[in-house]
Amino acid sequence: MKKILIIEDNQDVRENTADILELANYEVCTAENGKMGIELAKSKKPDVIICDIMMPELNGYDVLEYLSEDEKTATTPFIFLTAKTEKTDIRKGMNLGADDYLTKPFEENELLKAVEVRLKKHNFLKKEFSKDIEGINQFLDEVSSHDSTARLSKDRDGIIYKKRDTLFMEGDAAHTLYFIQSGSIKTYKTTESGKCLVTGIFGPEQFVGQLSLLNDIGTYVDTATVLEQAEVLEIPKIDFTQLVYGDKLIANKFISMISNDLIDIQERLVGMAFTTVRQRLAKTLLDFYEKGTLNNTRYEGIDISREDLAGLIGTATETAIRMLTDFKDEGLVTIAERRRIIVENKKYLEDIVLFG
Repeated sequence: MKKILIIEDNQDVRENTADILELANYEVCTAENGKMGIELAKSKKPDVIICDIMMPELNGYDVLEYLSEDEKTATTPFIFLTAKTEKTDIRKGMNLGADDYLTKPFEENELLKAVEVRLKKHNFLKKEFSKDIEGINQFLDEVSSHDSTARLSKDRDGIIYKKRDTLFMEGDAAHTLYFIQSGSIKTYKTTESGKCLVTGIFGPEQFVGQLSLLNDIGTYVDTATVLEQAEVLEIPKIDFTQLVYGDKLIANKFISMISNDLIDIQERLVGMAFTTVRQRLAKTLLDFYEKGTLNNTRYEGIDISREDLAGLIGTATETAIRMLTDFKDEGLVTIAERRRIIVENKKYLEDIVLFG
């Protein structure tokens, strides 16, 4: 049974609202002021909170702000109950993070519908979606059904890109977010001297292009080319924008889905600043080995050019080749046909990453 907390200083309104919800098979707890409401929210852990705005001790805005700062109650659906109809009051509540509002006096069906909608949306936000085209499409379709303001595109199918195809070029208008179903994609920047700096190697279940869609310039910050034939789902910028700048909770869930590379990039930058080339090479090979990127099976090996490998670890190509030769001589890797790299001693590589 779902639990509803009502925070309302008017006894008649509080009891009438509780009666309606109890008759609809909800478990109800009530508080007569904001301070008591906060304590009940923390102890009872309700599924929805309905809160009046104008109350003694703590008003509804203060209650919402306090609960939003507590990770245990921050995501609980919050509905304002108010007799004030001025747009500024409603806007203030929504800006603070309220999910909905009801104006007193309200009809029974208005109350029940508001609670039902918030519960369905909350369940959707807790749902886990598979990291493949089917799961991403399911997420986007459910966003459309739970958020009436979202008008997301339809017919999102995977597109096959062949090896060496270009998804986008540095400086092009950024208009698409790419999700990789299979294959691998390299991103790189070109320096003024014409050299290429590899900014990432991405494989299945990862997104490409999100940082470019978020920047103020409106162009791709690097170039993306296909290393291995890839199936890619394209998400238009208009959908991306609605998801990121629309409903706050949906935006948080979407951002957590697409931020796959941000932590990796941060770790790599720190690594370049504080670790040796030997440690960076070991870490990069282990990353490919663990993530299943670039055909890094035991027999096929890691298929990457020496130039791209050097770009990833932040060193000259000649240095990367020398270090790779050292790894081969130490029995850490072998070099197969077409210069594929096969990891032979994962444990030793892990020790190098930790201890140099």
